[in-house]
Amino acid sequence: MTKTLTLDRNPHYRAMRWPALALLVIAIAASLAGCDKANGTGAEPDPAAAEQTVPVETAAPRRAEMTAVYSGTAPVEADRKTFVMPKVRGEIRAVLVDEGAQVREGQVLALLDGDQLRLELAQAEAQMRRLERDYNRNLELQKKGLVSTTAFENLKYELDSARATYDLARLQLSWTEIRSPIAGTVTQRTNVVKVGNTVTPVGGVIESSDSALFVVEDLDSLVVRINVPERELPRLSKGQPVELGFDAVPGSRFEGRIALISPYVDSSAGTIPVKIEVDDPGDLLRPGMFARVAIVYERKADALQIPRSALLDSEGPARVFVIADGKAEERHVELGLSNGGWVEVTAGLGDGDRVIVVGQGAVKQGASVRVVDASGKAAAAG
Repeated sequence: MTKTLTLDRNPHYRAMRWPALALLVIAIAASLAGCDKANGTGAEPDPAAAEQTVPVETAAPRRAEMTAVYSGTAPVEADRKTFVMPKVRGEIRAVLVDEGAQVREGQVLALLDGDQLRLELAQAEAQMRRLERDYNRNLELQKKGLVSTTAFENLKYELDSARATYDLARLQLSWTEIRSPIAGTVTQRTNVVKVGNTVTPVGGVIESSDSALFVVEDLDSLVVRINVPERELPRLSKGQPVELGFDAVPGSRFEGRIALISPYVDSSAGTIPVKIEVDDPGDLLRPGMFARVAIVYERKADALQIPRSALLDSEGPARVFVIADGKAEERHVELGLSNGGWVEVTAGLGDGDRVIVVGQGAVKQGASVRVVDASGKAAAAG
C-alpha cells in the first residue's frame, strides 16, 4: 500500500511556515504605510490647509443717475370729455359721424325728426305776432288815455310770455340737431344711434356712456388720475415731473407733470387724488390704456450705487462686505436714494471697491473668499 504524505502534517514544513507568514504580514504593513505617506494621509495636519475659502459673487459700484419715485398704476383718460345726450324726444333721421371722426365744437352729429316741434314753433310765433299787433295798437290808445293802465300792463305781460314761449319752441327745435359741445374725437357711438330709433332725454348727471348717444374726447388733454397715500403729501408739488410707461406701447417712456393735488383727503382710504397731465407728441396713447406712473421726488445725476442685494440683512446701520486682499471686510455705509434694485451709497464705499452680492451670509469678518461668476466658475476679484 502506498502512503501519502501531506505537507501540513509534516513537522518540518510547519516549522518553516510560521516565520514566512510573519514576514509576509510585515511586508504588507510596510507597503500600506508607504501608500499612506504617498497619499499624504499619514502626514500631520497643515493648519494653513484647514482654512476654507468661501465662494462669493461680487459687483462693483456704478455711477449713474438716481431718482427717488413713488410708483402707482391707473388708466389714462381725456380731461376734456363729454357724453352727448338728446335734449328732446325724437326719431333719428340721420347719423352724420362714426367712431374715430374728428369733430369741431358745435358740429352736428345726428338729426332728429322735429316735426311736432316745428308746428309748436309756428303756433308760438303766430300767438306772439297777434299780441305784438294788439300791443302796438293799444300803445297809441293808452297815450290818449283811452285804455286803462291795468289793461295795458296785462297786455304787455301776455306779449312777454308769448315771446318766451316762442324762444323756447325755437330752442327745442334746434335741439333736434344733436351737436358736439367740444372739439375732439368721437371715441364711442352707442348701439342706439341708428336711423329710425327714437331717443328720449335722460334726467340727472350723465357720468358714463351707457345712456349717451356719442362720447367725444379731446385726445390732446390726456391725464392720469392716481390716489397717492397721504404720507407722501410733503413730497408732492404742482408741476413735479412724472415718468409714465404703458404696456400697450412697450419700450416707450412718456413724460408728464402734476397738474392738480386735491385739497381733499379720502379718510376711508387715506389717499389724496392727484391729476397728472401726460405728453403724447407721437399720438400713441388712447383713453383707457393702463399706465405705470412714477412720480419723481428727487434726481441725482452722478450717484454712487450698489445692488440692493449687497446689503446685509440685520438691524442697525447698513453694512456690506467688500473684498480686500482676498478676504472679506465688513463696512458700514450710509445710504441715500433707492430705485428698484439699486441703492445710493453716500459714505463708506469708493468707486474701486467690490461688494459681495451673493454668498455674504456664509462670510465672516476676515474670512478668505474666492470670487466666482454666476455659473460658479472662478472669476477675477479685481
